[in-house]
Amino acid sequence: MIRVQAEDFDLGEEYARFIAGQTSMGAVVTFTGLVRDFQKEGQADRVEAITLEHYAGMTEKELTRIRDGAHRRWNLSDSLIIHRYGRLNPGDQIVLVITGSSHREEAFQAAEFLMDYLKTRAPFWKKEETASGTSWVDAKTSDDDAADRWKD
Repeated sequence: MIRVQAEDFDLGEEYARFIAGQTSMGAVVTFTGLVRDFQKEGQADRVEAITLEHYAGMTEKELTRIRDGAHRRWNLSDSLIIHRYGRLNPGDQIVLVITGSSHREEAFQAAEFLMDYLKTRAPFWKKEETASGTSWVDAKTSDDDAADRWKD
């Protein structure tokens, strides 16, 4: 399942819904991404908020493509991606990825794959707010390198 939403999510509720009736799963991996109030190198101010923008329809299509790629690579019982958009403050949840499989290795690898691809391929644009103003965030080479490890 894929959900792109402005509203926050409840990790406990999402987990309970994910495992309900799933007796073949031997492993469930969850990843929750949070907004940090970090300070970039060379930047005077800490991040006060971020704004995530996306194009409805296009975003869901790409997230589905990424999710389908994980299901082709690993024997997953199920997976869930929830990605938020809008203005978010430090400590707010941004993303939830849950993967379920018969075995832990597949669940862990699929979760890592999904996060690496969400960071680099999902069509979201991020703007950071600091006391000095706002700026759009550029892609990081380290994120691209992490995603490249999954190329065939």
